[in-house]
Amino acid sequence: MKQGLSLRTSQHLALTPQLQQSIRLLQLSTLELSGEVDQMLDENPFLERSEEEAERESFGLAQADTAISRDDREQESAAYTGADDNYTSRVSSEAASEEPVTSMEEAPSWDGDGSVSMSPDDSEWGGEARAHGNNLSGDDELDATELARSQESLQSFLQRQALSLRLSTEDRAALYFLIESLNDDGYLEDDLTDLARGLAGDDAEQVEDLVHHFTVGLGLLQSLEPAGVGARGLAECLRLQLQALKPNPAFDADTVQVALRICTQPMDLLARRDIKHLMPLCDASDEQVRAAIALIGRLEPKPGRRFVDVERNIVVPDVLVTAVGQGPMVKFLVRLNPEVMPRLRVHDIYANALKGHKAVGSDAANFAALQQRLQEARWFIKNIQQRFDTILRVSSAIVERQKSFFVHGELAMRPLVLREIADELGLHESTISRVTTAKYMATPFGTFELKYFFGSGLGTDSGGNASSTAVRALIKQFVAAESPKKPLSDNQLSDMLKEQGIECARRTVAKYREGLRIAPASLRKEL
Repeated sequence: MKQGLSLRTSQHLALTPQLQQSIRLLQLSTLELSGEVDQMLDENPFLERSEEEAERESFGLAQADTAISRDDREQESAAYTGADDNYTSRVSSEAASEEPVTSMEEAPSWDGDGSVSMSPDDSEWGGEARAHGNNLSGDDELDATELARSQESLQSFLQRQALSLRLSTEDRAALYFLIESLNDDGYLEDDLTDLARGLAGDDAEQVEDLVHHFTVGLGLLQSLEPAGVGARGLAECLRLQLQALKPNPAFDADTVQVALRICTQPMDLLARRDIKHLMPLCDASDEQVRAAIALIGRLEPKPGRRFVDVERNIVVPDVLVTAVGQGPMVKFLVRLNPEVMPRLRVHDIYANALKGHKAVGSDAANFAALQQRLQEARWFIKNIQQRFDTILRVSSAIVERQKSFFVHGELAMRPLVLREIADELGLHESTISRVTTAKYMATPFGTFELKYFFGSGLGTDSGGNASSTAVRALIKQFVAAESPKKPLSDNQLSDMLKEQGIECARRTVAKYREGLRIAPASLRKEL
């Protein structure tokens, strides 16, 4: 074996902490970004919120519009491909540690130009946004979250009714226990014996006594409002509501009686509206069964639904699109929502104090750690700005490609894939995927996730493509205009799309219909 020396040049891309943070911030939603900013403000003393208008970074949107070279795109591709695999494990372990940085060896390198002086890009960013604060304009006003949570629960509503009942101590305790055992829909899922055993254990005599009190309590519970509460299943829930209708003269007694008999039959017959089999089972005519099914359809299958304290998740758009002009000269202005842009800056006093400090001897390690924190704050501000610049670029490209949608609505949506936007902006396809996930755009037709504007294409007679989003909108339009007595089948919808020049198979129509949560024709038919 002969030994020798040779020279070889190669390129490799290192996932620096700056690049890792940039990738992670890009894929965060608005809510997650807000949490990330709050965490960074708690951990980094050099970072603070600001009220003043920001000076944009030197590599802002103007430079971001310039397409990158082929070599840079290859490096970006490698970076984004590898970032998902190794960054998740590396950064999660770093984030889990809460120990302060004490030396340069223990912390990631945030080195920039090596300067600790104040630089132009230390100014805050996001100056168009208002300062964060609560939504209270007075002592007597509540914000939306407080109003949403002020709704009375099912349990408190039932307990309030129970106060008017004259019960023994044991029966009242049993009733309250059953009330607390209801699920969100108002059903009692657990068997009475199982509930008793959970309290009494293996004591058979005590279990029997508890079952007796629970039985009494269940009868009382099912007599309360809303009708159907405390049922053990759908059939019992419907029966309880029908029994509550008996004294009401507004409902035909025969129809109520037939409906009660239907509820004693297997529920799948009712779900299929199998009138042919229900007629002999219920000893009723076709007309009576149809009237009874219509009455059952007006009942509430989930009595506790209106009491569920559903958390109100308000979608705050990242991008705002407004129309400028009218008619064929209309243009659409795309801008970032100032409400979601954090306003950050490097703390002037701390940065200047670090600048004027000279580290000697044992203070060198602490000085290096503080210097690293300062550079970390600068990079965090830059990465946030780069995140919003990228979102704005991608959103502007989407609006330009889907201009017909913003003029005519979803029926005019064009087929669009991530690669088209990536090629236009000179970015990697994975970057576009990150930008369009959990980011929202407010349009004249509503607020949509950026991914909504992407969709595959279906072939047309003219040789072009129709967006799958437009096809869904067309199916929804056909169903809305159909006759309730003769609803359109999937085959008929497929034929109607072919008449419009769109090749769409029946299975594809069924998939789109299910995605739109439209019932099949047999269940849409009016009795």
